[in-house]
Parts: sequence; C-alpha cells; structure tokens
Amino acid sequence: MERNNINRGYKKLIVWQDAVNLYKLTCQILLNDPSFELKKTISNAIDSSHSISRNIAEGYSRRSIKEYLNFLNIALGSCGEFHSCYYSFMVADQITKDDYEKLDVLHFKLENGLLKLIESLQKKQKKGDWNDSFI
Repeated sequence: MERNNINRGYKKLIVWQDAVNLYKLTCQILLNDPSFELKKTISNAIDSSHSISRNIAEGYSRRSIKEYLNFLNIALGSCGEFHSCYYSFMVADQITKDDYEKLDVLHFKLENGLLKLIESLQKKQKKGDWNDSFI
C-alpha cells in the first residue's frame, strides 16, 4: 500500500527517483565485488550517493524555499563528492570502465536535473511565488 501525503511529495520528483536509482546501482556495483577490499572507501562512496536522495527529501520536507534550496545545494555537493569517488575508482582500476559508464550516465542526468530544479526554485524565490502553507 502506497502512503502519500504532502510531506512525501518529493517521491514524485524525477531527481529524487534518479538519486534512489543511483544509490541502488552504486550498491550493486560496489558491494558485489569481493576483490574490492577498501571497506571504508566503499562505505564513504555509498554514503555520498545516498546523501543525494536524503537531502532532496529533507529539503522538500522543510517547506521553506530557503531551506529547500539549501538542502538541494547540499545534495549537489554530494553529487560532486560521489563523482570524485567513482572517477577515482575507475582511474585506480577498482571498477571497470563499463561500471564507470553506467554510474556516470545516471549521475550526469541526476546532476543536471538537480541544477534545473535549483534554477526553477530560485526563479520562484525571486518572484515571491512560493507557498509554504499546508492550507
């Protein structure tokens, strides 16, 4: 049973869905390779990918456009951190170029979606066109 309310509206956002899918793909790639021995490094990479969806959700749930934008910018920072992680893994031959490409395609889509969402919300903020009421 799907439970929806105004506070869970972020689940409709493509960027949030892409962020969850990126986390899932990250786990599939990094946790299924027994030769990847750097447990802390894997954990940090997975956490940075997971941080993206968590910050989108938290910002959305704050209701204030200022706080929402702040959390979206944190999510964007996590995007940068995660890109550095999986790029470094590829350079160090810890993931295949094919796995890098899978991550990068989805990451790039998500990152650009986040940038567009931030831009859209900044326009709303500038116009004063934001309703933070539950009514």
